[in-house]
Amino acid sequence: MAIAYLGLGANLGDASQTLHAAISWLAQQTAVAVRAQSSFYRSAPVQANGNDYYNCVLAIETTLSPFQLLAQCAAGESYFGRTRSYRNAPRTLDIDILLYDQLSINEARLIIPHPRLTERAFVLVPLLELDAEVEIPQLGRADAFLPMVASQRIDQVRDKN
Repeated sequence: MAIAYLGLGANLGDASQTLHAAISWLAQQTAVAVRAQSSFYRSAPVQANGNDYYNCVLAIETTLSPFQLLAQCAAGESYFGRTRSYRNAPRTLDIDILLYDQLSINEARLIIPHPRLTERAFVLVPLLELDAEVEIPQLGRADAFLPMVASQRIDQVRDKN
């Protein structure tokens, strides 16, 4: 089994409820076991327009290959009504593979570690909540990148569920 970290985000509709539903949906998929979930966080869109995003990170175990997991994530986004009208458009659900074991993949369809992982507080903060010592392949410890995103607004959300 591989350990992967997924970043989930949404800013259309009831984004918090969508994240809850997406986590449940992922947990019901064969070959995926949700092992840990961060708190929910609210943040301003980065290089995008629209409402604030709700975000969280999941630690999962999976027997899926990275490319199979990418397809599963895309299926989840479609299931929750995601459309891709333009780059960084507001969305009902976004599921990104942040890390997959200690693999480094750089292909047109998939880049792991996620290429903007170290640039986004809404990913780093919940990831570090799950594993304060997590290593990013070829880059080092994730916590070393926190000072670079310190100016980005991110607020932990009191969960209503």
